[in-house]
This record gives sequence, C-alpha cells and structure tokens, in this order.
Amino acid sequence: MTPEELQSYLHNHIPLSAAMQVRADAVSDDHVLLSAPLAPNINHRDTVFGGSASALAILSAWSLLHVRMRKSGVAARLVIQSNRMDYLKPVAGAFAARSSLADAGQWPGFLRLLERRGRARAVVVADLLDGDTLAGRFEGEFVALGYDNA
Repeated sequence: MTPEELQSYLHNHIPLSAAMQVRADAVSDDHVLLSAPLAPNINHRDTVFGGSASALAILSAWSLLHVRMRKSGVAARLVIQSNRMDYLKPVAGAFAARSSLADAGQWPGFLRLLERRGRARAVVVADLLDGDTLAGRFEGEFVALGYDNA
C-alpha cells in the first residue's frame, strides 16, 4: 500500500483524519509515518490539542496493522482495546506520529492466532514527533477479529 492509498483510505473511512488534515508520509512493513498541520488541531494555548496528538498516534498505529494485514491477505476487523499516551512536551507546529510493532517477533504468532481462533492481539507503539524531537509516546493494544467473530 502506498502512502497515497493509505491517506485516501483513512480520509474515506475515518472522517476525523480528513478533518485533521492527516497526511500519510511513509508506509512500510516496519512503520507508518503520519503527519498533520497545527491549524485544524490547535488548542487555546496555540499548541497541538492533546486529543489530536493522541488521535494521530492511534491512526498511525492502527494503520501499521491495517497495512500489514492487507499485505498478508488477512481480512479482519481491527479495533483498539486499550492505550496509553504520554505527553513529553507541547508542540507548536506541524506534528507527526511514527508507529512500529512493540515487538517485531509478535507478528507470526498474531497471524497464526487470528487464523486459528479468529481473534488476535498486537501491541503497537508510536512516537509523537515535533520535527525530529520526541514530543510524546503512545502504546496501544489492538484486537483483530475475523469476520466470523466480529
């Protein structure tokens, strides 16, 4: 999946991503990098609204699993079960979220479990970035449900 295809998918299926003006900047098996401008995500202090920062991190993490599942030929419903977001510094401009699997070794077991039981969990992390500076850290647990279990 190309960045353009992912961005189009997000904007068409998750309207919040369009309202936030999310851009897909990079897509690979190892990570997804999404970014957004400040203007539609601003708070009363002229910095990025915490909800927008969290949403971008969740979108990046969800997108990584979505891309990997599509590449693996897996059709399943993907939902977030739990997450934690740590905010390390305010961001006063464009911002980005770069996601990766918390443990790259979890993927084969995730696919096996999804095929065998129709349900699997994966943990994804995402760095919230202010340029090259780490501004926050996200960790989320996602559940994939085969359509028989969804």
